[in-house]
Amino acid sequence: MKSRIAVVSLSALLALSGAASADTLLIERVQEENKAEMPTRGQTMAEVEAKYGAPSEKLDPQGGQKRQWPTINRWVYPTFTVYFEKSRVVDVVANKASAEEVGPKPPIK
Repeated sequence: MKSRIAVVSLSALLALSGAASADTLLIERVQEENKAEMPTRGQTMAEVEAKYGAPSEKLDPQGGQKRQWPTINRWVYPTFTVYFEKSRVVDVVANKASAEEVGPKPPIK
């Protein structure tokens, strides 16, 4: 009887794990894509705009209330969002390709 319960429990776990593995993880997609297609840390705003064109959206700057808190500018492109401190790239984050993709939430506007 115990082995039968164990088999049923294992079957249920395998069924659940099969559903989860069908999700596309953002990190997996980003690892497969060419990182050269995104801006790199240290590039200026002018360099990013010259190479990738105008962003589809420039979000309102955040931070800057204190000297220790630099103002962060965010530019949204179709496949990634660029974060600038002053006029230099500090980070680039891939955007979700679809609503089903598991990954970070969109930037707060």
